Amino acid sequence: MTSATAEPTAAAPLLDLQALTVSVRRRRRLWGSLALLGLLIGVAVAVLLPPPPTAVTKVLVAHQDDQPNDPGTLIRTDVALLHTTRIADAALTSLGSSVSAEDFMEDYEGAGLTNNLLEIKATGGTGEEAVARAGAVAEAFVADHVRRIKQAAAADASTLLAQRDRMQKELDEVNEAIGDGPPEGSPEESANLETLFARRAELSSRISDFSQRAAEARVGTPRLVAGTQIVDAPRLLKHSLPQAVAANGGIGLVLGLVLGLVVAAVASVVGDRPVLRRDVARHLGASVTAELSGSALRPGLLWRRRRRRAARTRLASSLARTVRASAEPLALLELGCPRGAGVIALDLARTLAADEPVAVVDALPRHGLAGRRAKQGDPEVVGVERAAALPSDRRRIGVASVAPGAAWSDLPGLAGRAVLVVAAGHGTTAWLHTVARQLADRRVEVAGVVLVDPDPRDRTDGTLWDGPFPVPRVREGRPARQHGGSPTVQAVGEGPRRTERLPMWAARVPDSDQEAR
Repeated sequence: MTSATAEPTAAAPLLDLQALTVSVRRRRRLWGSLALLGLLIGVAVAVLLPPPPTAVTKVLVAHQDDQPNDPGTLIRTDVALLHTTRIADAALTSLGSSVSAEDFMEDYEGAGLTNNLLEIKATGGTGEEAVARAGAVAEAFVADHVRRIKQAAAADASTLLAQRDRMQKELDEVNEAIGDGPPEGSPEESANLETLFARRAELSSRISDFSQRAAEARVGTPRLVAGTQIVDAPRLLKHSLPQAVAANGGIGLVLGLVLGLVVAAVASVVGDRPVLRRDVARHLGASVTAELSGSALRPGLLWRRRRRRAARTRLASSLARTVRASAEPLALLELGCPRGAGVIALDLARTLAADEPVAVVDALPRHGLAGRRAKQGDPEVVGVERAAALPSDRRRIGVASVAPGAAWSDLPGLAGRAVLVVAAGHGTTAWLHTVARQLADRRVEVAGVVLVDPDPRDRTDGTLWDGPFPVPRVREGRPARQHGGSPTVQAVGEGPRRTERLPMWAARVPDSDQEAR
């Protein structure tokens, strides 16, 4: 017994980058509006909330433990010391201000430019107050730094002198034990005397060393004190309104643009609204036979009307060929573009009116054509209730809606064939499946899909093939042109074969199940 095994289908990607890019680009109004809003907010902040007057000064700081390879730890310690209540209180005392130290520390800040250069910025209600605050903070820091240097040097010197005094006391004891000189005695007394002499020499050397180190500790302090000073007097920073507007506007523009792109990307993924031709055709189970830009359905500038009129004329001619291919009435079913479907129906009716009488049956729940002001030469537009009274020799072009809330039961009575007029990116994937399933259940044949307002950079193929690509017949060295909609498949030695197109929601039956049936 031979059994056929179904070939595994390729797994769909979790995220279609091409569709996501097109969806984000189609939402350019969203992220463009957010970018413009960010720009306006940045400009408004720069104009309405100018920064307070700011003064800056620079202080050269000499450290006792300076090293060439210092990574900036010492200067960061100085920056942290700036925001202490001791320095803030000293600065407030020199200014004669009654502001609390905690509030005053919020009005100034420090930054280490190099390992030994500290920059201090202070703000105030006026320029003079800002300059005074910056100078007071710098002087308080210098005084505190000098005091700490002197205290450290005094502590080192006192420690060394204490060690020297202790050694001196021990030396005095050794000298007292030695006495006036080496007395004559036993060998053991001679050995002890030699040990005392050696100890006296060691203590004398150490006392001299401690004295020298204590002197060096005091000598180095003036150099550090002199090296810590204000090298740049406090001065007021100039505020340029154009530069602030440009900087804040640019920052707001970038932040708004990034936020808009993120929101557009998330909305595109969550919304799951197909925009590419291949996705719309796959989910509806019908090929995209024509497309029309959304601007062609709206009134525009004079120099663009000729191009838009030509696009609508080509679409009407293409639909007219589809209508003339069968004697059955045709319906235009809109999804997301009711006005566009009405305009296309009138253009199609005008094109067909040159050969035969035509009437448009209006079944749109909103934006209907029955109440419009008719122009000279326009076809007759009737409602659904008057469609039965039309003469039998008059061709009917129906216009209805398949948007959420549509009356599905009226579609079979409107026409047995339909052309879906779908706005790109309007319907969700689930609703496209619903439309395809409802039309299939009511035996309404879909002759094609007209995609309204497609992405101009969409290069995907919206044609659903019935089978493998047919080998074209060669006539005088050139392939024969194929007329009509999507191509059909004809096997060798067989007549024409019609295959049924299944939408994406239809379940595929494995080969093994087909053989079992």
